[in-house]
Amino acid sequence: MKSRLLERHNKEIVPAMQAKFGIKNIMAVPRLTKIVINMGVGEAMTDINILETAVKDLAAITGQKPIIRRSKKAISNFKLRENAPVGCKVTLRGNKMYEFLDRLVSIALPRIRDFNGVSRKSFDKDGNYTLGITDQTIFPENQFDQVQRTQGMDITLVFNHGPAEQTQELLTLLGMPFRKR
Repeated sequence: MKSRLLERHNKEIVPAMQAKFGIKNIMAVPRLTKIVINMGVGEAMTDINILETAVKDLAAITGQKPIIRRSKKAISNFKLRENAPVGCKVTLRGNKMYEFLDRLVSIALPRIRDFNGVSRKSFDKDGNYTLGITDQTIFPENQFDQVQRTQGMDITLVFNHGPAEQTQELLTLLGMPFRKR
């Protein structure tokens, strides 16, 4: 079963993008290819239970089991050993990706205290968008009383192609609440 955001994307958003930017070929419209959610857990070097809790929280939020990220080399100033666990990440594609984006935009972001919208300056040169969140409790999948420690995350929305202005318009049509200029 397709998510409601994916159906809206195919029926309304793609034709609107074609009309606005004068794109004739439907395959030339920028599309969301994947969403990568990363939680850096530096404190996992001293207490592995913190990493296990972060993995459990990220799995509840995304509906997919995260992989544990390990350090590539040792850095003595940070007391970091090679191959030590330092975080976890999930890559969402297809229907799960649109389900997560729908929950992020319509439920999670409005739950942030004093939320004025997300920044328009977080696009890279390829048109991908990265959003940093400081607290995982904005997602309704996490029970607030069971959270032992607040953990931040980086959410990267990766597009197949397109300049930043086209991907920004696509995100606006998908419901991303950007700040007023």
